[in-house]
Amino acid sequence: MVTVLRPLSTSELLDRTFHLYRNNFLLFVGIAAIPQLFVLALQLVGAGLIFRGAFIGYGLMALLTALLSYIAIEISQAATVMAVSNVHLDQPVTIASAFSQAKSSIGRVIGITFLVGLAVGVATIFFIIPGIYVAVMWSMAIPVTMLEGGGVSFSTKRSQELTKNNRGRIFVIYILVALLALVVALVLQFVLRLVAVAVAHGNTSLFLTLTQALSAIGSFLSTSLVGSLATIALTLIYYDLRVRKEGFDLQLMMSRLQPNSQAAAAATNP
Repeated sequence: MVTVLRPLSTSELLDRTFHLYRNNFLLFVGIAAIPQLFVLALQLVGAGLIFRGAFIGYGLMALLTALLSYIAIEISQAATVMAVSNVHLDQPVTIASAFSQAKSSIGRVIGITFLVGLAVGVATIFFIIPGIYVAVMWSMAIPVTMLEGGGVSFSTKRSQELTKNNRGRIFVIYILVALLALVVALVLQFVLRLVAVAVAHGNTSLFLTLTQALSAIGSFLSTSLVGSLATIALTLIYYDLRVRKEGFDLQLMMSRLQPNSQAAAAATNP
């Protein structure tokens, strides 16, 4: 089947996001879950330290867990971009191939995400609107660096160009997807907290341990189940912007008519 690319409305982009997610559920859940397994293991160790009263050890474990969690999220994000790109362009993809395609770019993704996050944080300190504006303006930086290459300067400038005159639409899509992910996470955490209360029976030490352990499990489940949605949406927006501004649909069509050309390599092998 050949992908028919065309400019999509906001509702069509949301529909396409959930369509890809639903039809490739195991692919996206697997990509999100595998790096998070290491985070979950550390969090469960932390719960054990709480039970034993080793609070200093728990504090150090919490710092290590936070760092690993950040890295794990970026690894999943990089692999998800590659998976969405392949699925969207009707190319074969597996969990293993998505991670394999992403591995050479993970360092750039971590660096770009950190610097963009820092810039957004600084902007937010002064006033919330500039922070949101910077976040949306550079929202395509990760898809750009994954699919086109380039470091911080190239990716942020390219994102700024692509998102121009489309930032309101990107903000709406991102907020809707993020709210859905937040609702799922809150529901899971609420249910698991009720379980902790029911099992602990007033035992404070056991309650704290169970709360930590079940919170870790809830975070793992919510991240695995819906953590990829925002990245799927942003990657689809990236392609939509290229169709609108650069005629990427025509580039893709020409590349498939001339499979041995340089255009083919550029269009179908991001």
